[in-house]
Amino acid sequence: MPQRIGVIARHRRRRELLRSLHQQSLRVCRACHRSAELRNALLSLNLQVLANRSRPPFLDGEPNLSLHAAGMTAPQISPYGSWQSPLTSSFIAGETIRLGQPILEGSTLYWLESRPTEGGRTVVIRLNPDGTHTCLTPSPFNVRTRVHEYGGGSYLVANGTVYFSNFADQRLYRHLPGETPRPITPDGPYLYADGVADPIRPRLLLIREDRTRSHRDPVNTIVSVPLDRQTTAGDILVAGHDFYAAPRISPDGHHMAWLAWNHPNMPWDGTELWIADVEWDGTLRDPRCLAGGPAESISQPQWSPDGVLHFVSDRTGWWNLYRWDGQETHPLCPMDAEFGEPQWVFGQSTYAFLSPERIICAYTKNGFWYLAGLEISAGTLQTFELPYTVFDSVRCGHGAAYCLASAPTHPQAVLRFDVDTQTVTVLRRSLNITIDEGHISTPEPLAYQTEHDHTAYGLLYKPKNAEYEGPPNDRPPLIVKCHGGPTGAAVPSFNLMIQFWTSRGFAVLDVNYGGSTGYGRAYRERLIGQWGIVDVEDCVHGVRYLANRGDIDLQRIAITGGSAGGFTVLCALTSAECFAAGSSYYGVSDLEALVRETHKFESHYLDRLVGPYPEHAEVYRARSPIHRIDRLTRPLILFQGLEDKVVPPNQAQMMFEAVKAKGLPVAYLAFEGEQHGFRKAETIQRVLDAELYFYSKIFRFVPADLLPPIPIENLS
Repeated sequence: MPQRIGVIARHRRRRELLRSLHQQSLRVCRACHRSAELRNALLSLNLQVLANRSRPPFLDGEPNLSLHAAGMTAPQISPYGSWQSPLTSSFIAGETIRLGQPILEGSTLYWLESRPTEGGRTVVIRLNPDGTHTCLTPSPFNVRTRVHEYGGGSYLVANGTVYFSNFADQRLYRHLPGETPRPITPDGPYLYADGVADPIRPRLLLIREDRTRSHRDPVNTIVSVPLDRQTTAGDILVAGHDFYAAPRISPDGHHMAWLAWNHPNMPWDGTELWIADVEWDGTLRDPRCLAGGPAESISQPQWSPDGVLHFVSDRTGWWNLYRWDGQETHPLCPMDAEFGEPQWVFGQSTYAFLSPERIICAYTKNGFWYLAGLEISAGTLQTFELPYTVFDSVRCGHGAAYCLASAPTHPQAVLRFDVDTQTVTVLRRSLNITIDEGHISTPEPLAYQTEHDHTAYGLLYKPKNAEYEGPPNDRPPLIVKCHGGPTGAAVPSFNLMIQFWTSRGFAVLDVNYGGSTGYGRAYRERLIGQWGIVDVEDCVHGVRYLANRGDIDLQRIAITGGSAGGFTVLCALTSAECFAAGSSYYGVSDLEALVRETHKFESHYLDRLVGPYPEHAEVYRARSPIHRIDRLTRPLILFQGLEDKVVPPNQAQMMFEAVKAKGLPVAYLAFEGEQHGFRKAETIQRVLDAELYFYSKIFRFVPADLLPPIPIENLS
């Protein structure tokens, strides 16, 4: 033990010396700001110091890399926004992965990993008996489906064989262990998602999107893809509705349940739960609707191990759990809490069966998620005490629950939770570098009054960097963050895209404006007919609330958001005075153009958010930021993927040209090979640097980072 302590001490002294050298070089950098060559060399050294990965070799039980503060005796006083942070754009883009959709088959666990350093490629991972994990998907295969464009449910496992949708050609592939994946569907305009294996017949049951007729108006069905024949597009089992999801067959193979809905509903507006008997040859008999309708959102039908159908419904105004006993539907644990989430993607699972009488479930209340055990017969719920605030993708087997979990100080991870001992084992982290909590800002939940005596919600992340403090009489700049959807939510998860800003001296307000999920159906419906109004008002009132508390600098407030959040940004900049700048990621600028050009899944989304089109065409024009450029007086930066099928690139291009023509500072960065949401490491790094560079010019501070310049039109 003394020898180990000595190693640790030497290791810490070495890092403190390197940190001291870094601080000295940083001061030289600022003094010699005009010498780009010297600054580049010194900051390159700084980043090597900050990302130094040498650690005592015996700390095997912890993540193998670390970023720690040096433990300085007193923080430096430095202007907000100019703090040096180890959370560089290259670190965020290059060291993180995205985890998704764990599947438990027998005693073997699988999950997905999306890897920015491999161009955003998604692969299937298998957990080995010895605790190691193996990547099963060979390059260049990319496990991702484009059904509904947002995908999800892109793979399944049956008898140790992986079946997956490949992004490049959207064909369904069979991947036997040790062999090259081979297609089982023909090359053509067919896309597949949300599949399950039939327990007694050699076939898969899937959602199929047929784009033969039209890319923008495909035909959605439920199909059977046989496994004992050559490639086939599948046999149609269910058709006639605009959309389907979650084909789920009972354990004995005698019944199948599924979800269906029609335009103009989105799945969180109204869906129907259907069931049918399955004949010996696999055909369906006596299909009937069990529950749901245009004013009830049902999701996640699942069969218990003894063949009882369960599902999530918001018939009481909250997404709660129900079971159907063959005759009637019964609530399991009525609560003013959400046991479900908006069905943007396939394959969601916020609950799973530990036994026929016990469910492990995730639920959210007041913006925070919890993991709990539900005794079905007694209707009792036991919430587990765990250090996580977001749970998703719950699976169960062999006395344990498996899920994805995260918290502001805990990167997203695949967990195994032993229900009897209530112990957690981390199986895989999205980040294998520990970050000193001196650089991590934990959110303060906010509830504040907004228009018409309503309450809005948000998460406030204050500036946090153990090595810096702002000047005594100064206040930090604020970035107001608008989540996408708009039927979505800001959650208290580990988010390096937020910590990038807070560790440099920015405050970030992540707003759950009216229309967000997690607060019941009535809160979701605050946005009906009011998109671009209620969301903006709730952001503005969040700023006023923080200003009244004295938390922020009112002269330096930016607003940012992606997709629907980008629309909120553009609406705010053309209607509110409190924002000094904005950044829109693949945001909507022209509602009419969006309705005419977007994909089928969202082609009637605005019927509820704005009004039916073309009957309300004038409202669409009046609400569109592209037609309100005369009210815009603030600088703007836009980011766009050129392969985006959800919000076409012309939306950003039109906005850029209009703002440029008005003479306001504006920048536009477009990225080849990116779709709706950025997945490539080089793109992620570029947009973080560009947004920081843009704010530094608008708010007039000198960033500590060496940033590649971007062209900003009309910048004097």
